[in-house]
Amino acid sequence: MTTSKYQGAAGGWGALKSTTKHLLKSQNVAKNIKSLLKTNQDHGFDCPGCAWGEKDEPGRFRFCENGAKAVNWEATKKSIGEAFFSEHSVSFLSRQSDYFLEYQGRLSQPMVYNPDTDHYEPITWQNAFDLIATELKQLPSPHQAEFYTSGRASNEAAFLYQLFVRAYGTNNLPDCSNMCHEASGVALKRSIGIGKGTVTIEDFEHADAIFVFGQNPGTNHPRMLDALSSASRRGANVVSINPLKERGLERFTNPQSAKEMLTLSSTEISSYYFRPNLGGDMAIVRGMVKVLLSRHQTAVQNGQSVFNLPFIEKHTQGLDDYLTTVEETSWPLIEAQSGINKQAIEKLANVYQNAERVILTWAMGITQHQHSVVMIQELTNLQLLFGQLGKTGAGLCPVRGHSNVQGDRTMGINEKPNASFLQAIEKQFSFSPPQAHGHNTVQAIDAMLSGESKVFIALGGNFVSATPDTPQTIKALSNCNLTVSIATKLNRTHVTPGKKSIILPCLGRTDVDIQNGKPQAITVEDSFSMVHASKGVIEVKSRDLRSEPAIIAGIAQATLGNFPINWLDIINNYDDIRNLIAATIPGFEQFNQKLGQPGGFYLGNSAASYIWKTDSAKANFSAAKLPPQISALSSNKNQKVFTMQTLRSHDQYNTTIYGFEDRYRGISGDRNVVLMNAKDIKTLGRKPGDKVDIISLWHDSNTRKVSGFTLVDYDIPRGQVACYFPEANALVPRASVGVDSDTPTSKSIAVQFIDNSSVEKII
Repeated sequence: MTTSKYQGAAGGWGALKSTTKHLLKSQNVAKNIKSLLKTNQDHGFDCPGCAWGEKDEPGRFRFCENGAKAVNWEATKKSIGEAFFSEHSVSFLSRQSDYFLEYQGRLSQPMVYNPDTDHYEPITWQNAFDLIATELKQLPSPHQAEFYTSGRASNEAAFLYQLFVRAYGTNNLPDCSNMCHEASGVALKRSIGIGKGTVTIEDFEHADAIFVFGQNPGTNHPRMLDALSSASRRGANVVSINPLKERGLERFTNPQSAKEMLTLSSTEISSYYFRPNLGGDMAIVRGMVKVLLSRHQTAVQNGQSVFNLPFIEKHTQGLDDYLTTVEETSWPLIEAQSGINKQAIEKLANVYQNAERVILTWAMGITQHQHSVVMIQELTNLQLLFGQLGKTGAGLCPVRGHSNVQGDRTMGINEKPNASFLQAIEKQFSFSPPQAHGHNTVQAIDAMLSGESKVFIALGGNFVSATPDTPQTIKALSNCNLTVSIATKLNRTHVTPGKKSIILPCLGRTDVDIQNGKPQAITVEDSFSMVHASKGVIEVKSRDLRSEPAIIAGIAQATLGNFPINWLDIINNYDDIRNLIAATIPGFEQFNQKLGQPGGFYLGNSAASYIWKTDSAKANFSAAKLPPQISALSSNKNQKVFTMQTLRSHDQYNTTIYGFEDRYRGISGDRNVVLMNAKDIKTLGRKPGDKVDIISLWHDSNTRKVSGFTLVDYDIPRGQVACYFPEANALVPRASVGVDSDTPTSKSIAVQFIDNSSVEKII
């Protein structure tokens, strides 16, 4: 492993060099260049990476460095099938790295695990479907099956999947949303009646201030840097609130700007950069409101106001209780919990108050804490006080991760479906769907561990690497009678088989999808509620690959026959699937016709139109108190307890590892690292480069430990450490979840560093 301080801006020549390197690694250069030119373009395909939206700007490239990695990774020339699995046992593959597994290439034929030989062997599609159907039909209850979904599934696949699962008889639809933005959906529904952001991508062109909470766009959604740099250049204040100094929030060289590239110049992104305690963002916003409330009270005495009283009176309820809670919150508590002093918080309040139009945006640095729901409600409280919703250049913007993770939820991938959705299903398909809530991701792991659930089917994703408590998740899947994975590439979940296990290879976003002799388009929804058509451009050589809708239809037909639809007929033309969606889900009326619009169509947002779909029919202020503590940390400093967050490297998207370069953090060649403040390293009696073992602290009998992690001297606040996931997921207790969201608290895990001989002795 090597470390060095990265001197450049985000983007720029470094991004172009990295894109070229991954283009060459794909061994499919010419076709992948063609693919990149079609990425996020009309009559092309939607990027298989993040869910950031696109403006309709002809003549511009619409992919970023990490989007190019995703395209090249999927469109590789390498493939694996019978010969590969004959050579490599599952035991051997399970000992390899995540990078090794996925780098082998595209899965090319259906495979079934033979426990007697410990190898995957070929199986026909029909035999695979029949085996799955047999296992499902012999379960005593449909609630003993788990149906997981990755955020990359298309709207068409997601709709068919949830319809099959509900016709089968359960709402066990755990998905990746449970592990990332569940808190955003819960909080926003409670506060404004809809679990989606209220802004469009065009709003970033008009905002006077953009507050960026707990996110690293330079790695996780680089196209956002274009919007932020444009805002900065026209004079808007971009305020970054993040514990780590991330290069993408500091400065950016736009690879599509000839001037910046040729002059080696860059745009400063953040006007202000504040570094709170992990989970301290709610206290920061509470402090801002406390400052602004004091100013409002003074203004009222002079017949004026700071808050938007007409908006509050017409559109909200619960103000008095909330302001009482604000007044009762002490400054010592705010400063201690936030890690930011009062003067700095006053500066933040000044920026906010002086801006006519404000966007608050956040990602998983906000959503993966125990108090994430009330933290997001606090962000909403601030916007409600100033009427910063429903007007151009203002609003709330949770930035989703995987492409179409928001669309999957819109299509009904939800273990807690609302009554109106179930009524629409019943009306359209003439059967009564199950009413009881199903399992979310953590509950699904628990059910498989206990033996309650016996079949696991995954529509995409890498369940083992994405979930917390890795050894327990492995044990849970191993308990199952059958595990099924619909996937493009080999991953950790496939080498964690149940008693029986099947891999079903599917088409990717970049592939041409032919059904009944005609090319098909699928659709996705981005973070801004825009629905786009996506059409692959790469001809598929293997005849053994099927599309996700076709695979779902095959499983459903084998399990349910022609109930409640003719599954095999519906996939002949995806327009027919979209007609069912149009007849079932509000906002999708005339679905196929709307797709002809350049850039897709906007689903709309009820809260942005001042329609509050809450019990009170108004937007609700939340009067939650600050949490008693913002992590599981002991207050005894002599125990040397640290708060750990897991995060991505730059050569990574979700659980997919593209390489071993975390360029912007200056780390290369290793992923088993701990980012730690130099003073904390010294306090431990260690030095940078030392190997350490880590345990996490939780009130159960399990020992959660990772070994051989290298200490890296990094500019991180004292008392905090950071590790990459999925390598550090084993330290995240699955019972450590957000209140009302059940999202694993991967940004606030209490850890200690131990010697190699005992988990009891603290370094």
